[in-house]
Amino acid sequence: MLKNIIRNFQKKKLKNKEFMYLFDEAPKGEYICLDCETTGLNPKKDEILSIGAVMIKDNKVIIKNNFNIFLKPSSNVNEESIKIHQIRPIDLKNAQDPKDAIFKLLEFIGSRPIIGYYIKFDISIISKYTKNLIGIKLPNETIEVSSMYYKTKKRSSEYEFVDLKFDTIMKELNIPELGKHDALNDAIMTSMMFLKLKDKTPAKTTFYSN
Repeated sequence: MLKNIIRNFQKKKLKNKEFMYLFDEAPKGEYICLDCETTGLNPKKDEILSIGAVMIKDNKVIIKNNFNIFLKPSSNVNEESIKIHQIRPIDLKNAQDPKDAIFKLLEFIGSRPIIGYYIKFDISIISKYTKNLIGIKLPNETIEVSSMYYKTKKRSSEYEFVDLKFDTIMKELNIPELGKHDALNDAIMTSMMFLKLKDKTPAKTTFYSN
């Protein structure tokens, strides 16, 4: 009930009714797995440099149906952050205006649930853009793969440590590495994690309110 109240509140705050499709019923068996490369880890002040996303349909990763885009930053990217995300100024030469990129992303996602690795961060930083552009945070339900993985681990007590690093989960699930610090590759690897974990534990969705 609370979820419906929040969604109705978001609908009222939506500036552009063209994006009402974000609240449609999600197509059955379809998900979007996404990843963002950013200038830093503070959603309030940092910016998105690239977004990679791929569709999952009927328990298959639809590689050909992907989304891969670079966004123009408001200022030059500093050398320290390049060491982390490995996106060089030349990679951003043909980057798109953030508004255009975000609108294309919303069209690609639609009303589908969004899957990710520490997806709360990605949702937070994308929502900074959507709130400015259409008046609301991204309303889609989300699925966190590290939480799914955690639930599959047998522990002798509730205090036992479970390693939730991306590389650890990849290794445990025997998923091939496609190349790190590439938003699309990260999204594809995360989608493979999801499919391997999906049958082992229910994919609990989280609704982020506005």
